[in-house]
Amino acid sequence: MNIRRHIITTGFAGASVLGLLALSACSPASGARTEDGKLRVTASFYPMEFLAQQIGGKHVEVTDLTKPGVEPHDLELTPKQTAQLGESGAVVYLKGLQPAVDDAIAQSGAKHVADAAALTSLEKHGTEVDGHHHTTGDNHSHSESEGGKDPHIWLDPVKYAEVAKGVNKTLAQADPAHKADFQKNTDALVKKLDGLNKEFRDGLEKRSSDTFLTTHAAFGYLAERYGLTEEAISGLDPEAEPSAHRIRDLHTLAAQHHVSTVFFETIANPATAKALAGDLHLKTDVLDPLEGITGKSRGKDYFGVQRANLAALQKALGSK
Repeated sequence: MNIRRHIITTGFAGASVLGLLALSACSPASGARTEDGKLRVTASFYPMEFLAQQIGGKHVEVTDLTKPGVEPHDLELTPKQTAQLGESGAVVYLKGLQPAVDDAIAQSGAKHVADAAALTSLEKHGTEVDGHHHTTGDNHSHSESEGGKDPHIWLDPVKYAEVAKGVNKTLAQADPAHKADFQKNTDALVKKLDGLNKEFRDGLEKRSSDTFLTTHAAFGYLAERYGLTEEAISGLDPEAEPSAHRIRDLHTLAAQHHVSTVFFETIANPATAKALAGDLHLKTDVLDPLEGITGKSRGKDYFGVQRANLAALQKALGSK
């Protein structure tokens, strides 16, 4: 994350506290609920919004702070959005992914908060294993959470199910009257995520290559879950340009590991991936980090896009 952006964000956060105080002074005490009695839930970006909607069902009204097509890491909040956080019946976010959101939640005084980063174990991706760099890139960027840990837990269905269980607890505390419904919805969601995990496991079991190339190192947890190796062109920051040294390494890797495809994503600019693919005579395809759903997404929701990701990986890795 560049320094200038950080100063702007924290400056805004400071200004928005004043906005928050002014607004909370004149807002009704029933801000945590809609007029028809639904729990107002604020989610930080799509994977958190999806969990809140799936678990909350008809008892919640979910607002997503990150609009479709916006890179979540770049999000800056308006004073109105910060005020909305303070009034929410529940907040669902992932600490370490969006600095502006972390600051606003810390100031908001929101009572019922689910932090996905605390609901499953985060790991560092980018360690040397047997002299080979299992990479999440050479540059520590703004999309790495505190302590250099990788925040992209939602791309592993098993970790995402762990987060779902924690979100269930928070919603039940915020709205005890509908605890049984939240539990039923969570059980159904976890069952679907278990099914997706099995689809990935079975679908990638017999393959001719383990290594895949991406522009954005978002797939470390997914790779680890199914015994794959992710090599990212430019690390955790989707906007960073790779060094000449890194490009040379990727040439060698692609040859050694029978890599067929360079993956780019729907939100970030595909130019680097396409240039590298041309250079290496490889194909390009989309692997979607699921940070938001747009008209260009290969699926209407989390499950649709994850199945498209599985199909793309099967093709690239020569699954039999």
